Amino acid sequence: MFGLGPTELIIILVIILVIFGGERLPELARSLGKGVREFNKEKEKIQEQYNETQEAIDVDTETGSKDSDRASGDESVEEEGEDEAEEDEN
Repeated sequence: MFGLGPTELIIILVIILVIFGGERLPELARSLGKGVREFNKEKEKIQEQYNETQEAIDVDTETGSKDSDRASGDESVEEEGEDEAEEDEN
């Protein structure tokens, strides 16, 4: 664990106990636990968003289409242009 041996950990715990006292130590540990929990929740949310975005990019690369084309309606414009070209040939 971070290259610390049992002796170093005991010394650190004694120093913390002397600085904060026995009464505030449980409160400090509770606050630290809440902070770590919130951090992990946010980290998971960001990881999920990243994975969803990565999957969307992978799907777009496989199909060869772009999200921006679909969102702006460019595909329908291209299809209409192709239909008009076919009519001109006939």
